[in-house]
Formats: sequence, C-alpha cells, structure tokens
Amino acid sequence: MEINISVIICSYNRELFIEQALISLLEQDFDKNNFEVIVVDNNSIDNTEQVCKKFIENHPGYNFYYLTEKQQGSSPARNKGASLAKGELLIFMDDDAVAEKDFLKNTWKFYSENKTVQGFGGRIIPRYIPAEPKWMSKYVSALVGNFKYADSVVEFEPNKYPLESNMAVTKKAFDEVGGFNTALPGVKGKLRITGEGKDFYFRVKEKGYRIFYVPGMVVHHVVEVEKLTSEYLYRVASGIGRGERRRIEPQGKGAYWKKVVEYLFKLAASVVIGFFYLITLHPAKSWPVIQFRIDVLKGFLEKINE
Repeated sequence: MEINISVIICSYNRELFIEQALISLLEQDFDKNNFEVIVVDNNSIDNTEQVCKKFIENHPGYNFYYLTEKQQGSSPARNKGASLAKGELLIFMDDDAVAEKDFLKNTWKFYSENKTVQGFGGRIIPRYIPAEPKWMSKYVSALVGNFKYADSVVEFEPNKYPLESNMAVTKKAFDEVGGFNTALPGVKGKLRITGEGKDFYFRVKEKGYRIFYVPGMVVHHVVEVEKLTSEYLYRVASGIGRGERRRIEPQGKGAYWKKVVEYLFKLAASVVIGFFYLITLHPAKSWPVIQFRIDVLKGFLEKINE
C-alpha cells in the first residue's frame, strides 16, 4: 500500500522517552500500512540505538526504521530522515513527545481536504514530570515547547509559524526549499543555535505557500522539571537569540539593529509583566519572565563560536 505520511524523529540521548514516542505512533487510529516512522539517531551515547532496534524487531508488521546521522544538529538529522522518506507528507516530531491517538488521522484529514496547503503544525502540550513548577507562566512556557496558536483551524500570520516538534510539510515543498538550513543546526550538544523551523517556514512562505495551524494535531511534550535549571534555561533562551542573529546576518547591519531594538522593547515589556505578577501576589512568576528576555538578548549579542 502507498505510504501517505512519513513521521521523522530526530533523537539524541533519549533512551528513557523514545519508546513512549514510538508506542504512541504504534497505537494510532490510522492504517499502519499508510505511514512510516523514521528515527534518526544523531550520535547518541546512551542506549537509544538498542531501545529503537529492539522496538522495531518486536513490531515487524509496522514501517518503523532506525538510521544514523553523524553531522551533529537537529537540522542535518531531520534532513537525513526526509531524504529517505517515502510519504507525500512529512511530519517532524520530537523524541520525547507523545502523539494523541488521532494525531495522524486528524493530520491526514486536514491535508487531504486542503491539498493546496503545503505546510502546517499543531498543538504541543507540556507533560511536566512530576508537576508544573510554580514559576512557570505562559510567557516562559515556550521554552519547554508549550504551543497553542488558536482554538480552530487558521492560517498563521506572516511572522508566525509552527514549532519543529509538531510540524508538517509536503515532501514537494520540503525539497523545493532545500530542507532545513544546517547553518541553524538547532540543538547541537549543549550549544543551541535555534530558529531552524522559523527559517524553514519563512522560506516556504516566500514560495507563495500558505501555512496553517491545525488544533486537532496534538502531541504531548515531556518536560523533566528537575532539568529546568538556570543554566539549561539560559542555553535554550540564548539559543533563540543566536539563531536569530545567524538567520538575519545576510540581511545586513540594518536588520541587526532593528532586531536589537525589537528585543529591547520585548525586554521592557517583560519588566512590566514581571511587575504585574509581583503586585498580583505571584512573585515566583515575576523574574523568570524578565530573565527569559535578558537571555535571548545575550544570545543575540554573543559572537557565535562553534
């Protein structure tokens, strides 16, 4: 039977969670012959390889595959998976995500009814382990992948886009724009130069294609609260800034200083939001909002050394 969907999972040291992701795809309310799952191991040093190979061996009736990509970074790994995909539609999902049972059904339903749409993405719900921290707010939760754009199907505004951990694009459009920009590798060990999804979808939009949000396309993203240290949050937030600097570098100094002004404005707005949390008796939420914007700005101003 024809493969309609290729789900591509880039993995790096996720032996504890990758099986949950695979099980959630195994249990989909969608014909198993019409989709494939491609796990791209990006130099894991834990037991990710063994977990994946054992899972595939135990489920021979499914189109699940394991391969490796030695060039470090989410972008080259995703590109490797896409290059071998047989599906008309590519879906990118994280190795610590859990898809809802109707994930593929809802995704394919939207696409089959809107064949002129070349890209779209859906809802990402954090699954905090053991529980959501008191300091978390909607202004900071983007750092752990929380994403809800609308309550119904809607086209993304020009400067908005889906997140990489739950995004779909046609193989045609993916090949047409040349895949992910490897100069924005995403997660590369402890170094983060993110924004690869933003860059990708902006290039898709430049081709004249429309990008939509599909709320029925839902995954849950595992968040280990004990790992949300100040160091980790700095790496994530500063990675946003680094990626944005690299993305706009070809546009010249004017774009650089325009972005600096934008980030300073957002920092000022975060101070106002932080003060609001303080006076409304939610002090734990106050400083993280401000720190987030400081860290993004620091990353943007930082000279990138790889």
